[in-house]
Amino acid sequence: MIIKIVTLFLIAMGVMAMFGKLRIPGPGGRSLRLGKPRKCPHCGRYLLGKGDCPCRKG
Repeated sequence: MIIKIVTLFLIAMGVMAMFGKLRIPGPGGRSLRLGKPRKCPHCGRYLLGKGDCPCRKG
């Protein structure tokens, strides 16, 4: 009984892996392309969000 459960689990995981690698044809596909992270030109910290760097806020 346990062998059946383990076998079915492995088959289900294999099917999910196949769907995970599936790509939609067309420009860009499903992959998310991110640009280079923004950095503060003064202190070099990575900028999160759209606000200014804390080093320039006084």
